[in-house]
Amino acid sequence: MSEELFFEKFRKVGRMNKLCTITEKIDGTNAQIAFDEEGNFLVGSRQRQIWPNGTDGMKGCDNQGFAQWVHANHEELFAYLGPGRHYGEWAGSGIQRRYGMSEKRFYLFNTFRFQTEDNPIPEILSSAGLSVVPIIYEGPFSTEAVERAMQYLSTNGSSIAVYDNPEGVIIYHHGMRTYSKVTFDFDEGKWSNTVSNTA
Repeated sequence: MSEELFFEKFRKVGRMNKLCTITEKIDGTNAQIAFDEEGNFLVGSRQRQIWPNGTDGMKGCDNQGFAQWVHANHEELFAYLGPGRHYGEWAGSGIQRRYGMSEKRFYLFNTFRFQTEDNPIPEILSSAGLSVVPIIYEGPFSTEAVERAMQYLSTNGSSIAVYDNPEGVIIYHHGMRTYSKVTFDFDEGKWSNTVSNTA
């Protein structure tokens, strides 16, 4: 038999009718923090590791001040977030839509772990700029649920600020462990005329 031929299992097909969480899609810049068990950490954008401006010979590599923010708050962040890789959106003043905000905030994606009454964000971190992406819907997945979430944003505007031009939603399918997005712009035109485009 040829060495190029080998058996490979077909991965299990996930069930569509499972729990999903629909959150507001925040228009900022993707970011991450990774901690080991001892609290050592690294900071990244979506595609690369970053450092505060001027450190480690990497001047200019910070991602809109995110690395500087993490370095300034890493002890409190580790105490709350714990070991692991934590993804989110760094948004607010000077970034993308800006949302009329005078400060920047880090919105964690993991609502299942951090958006709970048993695990609230400590005041010191909330004041420093840590949040969780707003949940619009949680329940069985359906396209109707996605459309209702989009209509909610169209009617009420963003949940993170008084702002009438939200970007859209993120759908996390728990059974498939996948993320999908639906946006008002660039989504086959379906939602492009439902909200103002004045950002």
